[in-house]
Amino acid sequence: MKVVSLNVGLPREMSYHGKLVMTGIFKEPVSSRVMLRTLNLDGDKQADLSVHGGREKAAYAYPVEHYEYWRRELPGKDLPYGMFGENFTTEGLLEETVCIGDRFQIGEAEVWVTQPRLPCYKLGIKFGRAEMVKDFLRSRRTGFYFAVLHEGHVAAGDSIHLVGRDETRVTVADITRIYAFDKGDLTTIERALRVKALPEGWKGHFQRQSKTEQRK
Repeated sequence: MKVVSLNVGLPREMSYHGKLVMTGIFKEPVSSRVMLRTLNLDGDKQADLSVHGGREKAAYAYPVEHYEYWRRELPGKDLPYGMFGENFTTEGLLEETVCIGDRFQIGEAEVWVTQPRLPCYKLGIKFGRAEMVKDFLRSRRTGFYFAVLHEGHVAAGDSIHLVGRDETRVTVADITRIYAFDKGDLTTIERALRVKALPEGWKGHFQRQSKTEQRK
């Protein structure tokens, strides 16, 4: 497992339905070592902190393995690393095997997997097609967010080492599935509620979802 590309970028303005919006989704690969801090990488910043960023979303990882899928889905579209707004383009980490609460050593830093990425309309702006938001979620190729447990320098080419697993073994793919596709899976929902690393916002959503499903 390794970092294929390390990508950063500062917010910029884009036109959306005749209005200017700020977005931090534009990332460019960097070759130097970069400090990964509690809230983001040096040289990187999120635009709308109500839905992006913060300690539980300090950095976003997206599997390089998914790029081939999107090249098939979007023929002719240029897809450089960082295209999905990811900070870490990774190799060897997939949503079906990475668990919420897994801890990884990347370079000098230690990170904690907290949640899948739910796309917003800015992904559609980036790709020039509003349906990209639904296509992204439907693909279940979401990537996942890291919280930073220990700050440190990271770089493209760094190995990624698993240093701890959450005993509940709820995968990133599980969270996406019970959120959007299999809302009646109360067994997995109950397991997810026990995962320490899963943010309270997600837990509140699943508690409400569980009550709704039980009333059916």
